[in-house]
Amino acid sequence: MEADFSEEADWIDGVPLPRQQAELVGHAAAAEELHATYRTGRMHHAWLITGPKGIGKATLAFRFARFALSHPDPERTPPESEGVLAADPRIVAQVATGAHPNLLHLKRPYDDKTKKVKTQLTVDEIRRTVGFFGNAAGAAGYRIAIVDAADDMNASAANALLKMLEEPPKRSLFLVLSHAPGRLLPTIRSRCRRLALEPLGADDLDKTLDLLGVAVDEGDKPALAALAEGSVRRAIECIERDGLALYGLFRALADGFPTVDRARLYRFADAVAGRKGSDNFDLCVDLCRDHLSHALRLSQRAPVANLNAIAAAWETVGRIAAETDGLNLDRRQAVVSLIQSLAVTARI
Repeated sequence: MEADFSEEADWIDGVPLPRQQAELVGHAAAAEELHATYRTGRMHHAWLITGPKGIGKATLAFRFARFALSHPDPERTPPESEGVLAADPRIVAQVATGAHPNLLHLKRPYDDKTKKVKTQLTVDEIRRTVGFFGNAAGAAGYRIAIVDAADDMNASAANALLKMLEEPPKRSLFLVLSHAPGRLLPTIRSRCRRLALEPLGADDLDKTLDLLGVAVDEGDKPALAALAEGSVRRAIECIERDGLALYGLFRALADGFPTVDRARLYRFADAVAGRKGSDNFDLCVDLCRDHLSHALRLSQRAPVANLNAIAAAWETVGRIAAETDGLNLDRRQAVVSLIQSLAVTARI
């Protein structure tokens, strides 16, 4: 019987989860930095791995975790060979199933009541680190916690993580993933060593999709590369959820901000809330968050008012998404509200 991963936040039908993926395409420099630092025996206790959603941050984190767990003595680790980090097959299997005792994957939990993945990474999830690091049992070497993704934490969860980072347990290693690090608490950022990943180029994106067994029509590849913006996840969503058409409608709206073309807005809302309403609403929320993440990266040196407006819009998007899912509100009206909240940030 095949395992059911549909209760996991990163799950896409037919595509391996990051912890199951054997190969990492692109990000060679980032991977080498982790590997080289580990071999020195002076590994920083927390790494903030940043970059847009879906470009391979989790795949990199699990790839390194497999290696570190396979080689608990840093000074005796083998060198990297042609981009491949040697790992014990038994440990590879344990990591793939989430069964390794020295690896904790913190993510948005599944809600048995609503039968959906929660919209936030909760404080109870972060508090699992207490028992994890306090347990005397387990294998030799580091205990590794992957926070995936820190952007999903609510305020209580963020404070709980900060406390762990401020007083890290012995031989602990935190790999904190973030799509928009500017939104994290400055104190969390200051306690982590930053490792920034860039979006995949068109060739690497194409190679990754091929490795994952995702078929792409040759004629769609240029448009897909442009719309995916280096994100494998976005590319897959484009293919499987009529996303190419949806992204086109969203981009047409976003290009007109701060003005909102009403006719385009309602066409987009209809496309989101059609027969695939549930899936496309999630995709719409991701589009909104990606738009704000991009705006934040462009506004790092902008006036405080710009940053505050983006932060406020991010909170609004999260609130609308949570209320729409939790209360089963009208998705068409929710889409209209989401787009209007984005347009406001362009007026500052």
